[in-house]
Amino acid sequence: MLVPMVIMQLGIAMDYWGDFSENAWSVHIHYWTGTIWYLYLIIQPYYATHGQLNKHRTNGIIGMFLAGGVALTALSMMHRDIATAHRAAEFADQFGPFEPWFFYGIATIEIVMMSAFIFAVIQGIIHRKELENHAWWLISTVFIIMMPALGRGLQNTWLIIEGFSKETDIMSSVYITNFIIIGLALWAATKFGRLKHPATYLVVAVNLFNCLLEPLGRSKAVQSLLEAMIKG
Repeated sequence: MLVPMVIMQLGIAMDYWGDFSENAWSVHIHYWTGTIWYLYLIIQPYYATHGQLNKHRTNGIIGMFLAGGVALTALSMMHRDIATAHRAAEFADQFGPFEPWFFYGIATIEIVMMSAFIFAVIQGIIHRKELENHAWWLISTVFIIMMPALGRGLQNTWLIIEGFSKETDIMSSVYITNFIIIGLALWAATKFGRLKHPATYLVVAVNLFNCLLEPLGRSKAVQSLLEAMIKG
C-alpha cells in the first residue's frame, strides 16, 4: 500500500500544493480524507497481523467514517465540473485544449468511480469476518479512485512537454494513467493470489470505463443528464 500511496501523492502534489491557498474548503476536506484513508489501508493490515485486533476493529469503525467522507466530498464537488464546462465554453481561449466535453466526461467517470468505491467499501464491511476477502475489497478502493490524482500529475507533465494549446492531445495522458493503474492492480492481485477476485474485476472495469471519458463527455444526452442531475 506504500507504493500506490506514494504514486497518488506525487500525482496530486503539483495540482493541490501548487495553488494550496486558492483551493476551496471542500477540496481540502476531500484531499485529506482521501490521504488518511490511504494511510489507514497501510496501518490496518499491520494491526490485523500483529495481534492488535482491538485497535484494528476500532480503527475500522473510524475508517468507515473516512470512506464516507471521501465519497460524499467527491460527489458534492461535481457541480464544479459543470461550472468549469460552462466557463470553458465561454472563455475558450483561456482553457486551451480543455473543451467543455472534457469536464462533462470527468463528471461522468467520477460518478462511476465513487459508486464503485462505495460498493467496494460495503463489500469490505459485509465480508469483515472473511479476512482475505475483507482485505482485498478494501485494498481495491485504492485502485478504483487513484485515477484523478495520478491523472492530474501525468496530465500536467504532458502539458509541460507538449505545450498548452488547442492542438495538444489531452487524452493520451488519461489512457496512460488508467493502464498504469490496471497494471499496478493486476501486479498486486497476482502477488496476493487475488487475480480472479470480484474486486479485481471491478478495478479493471472501472479503469477501462474511464477511457470512455471523451465519447461520454461529447455525448449531448450525457451532458443533458448531468445538467439535470447536478445543477437541477
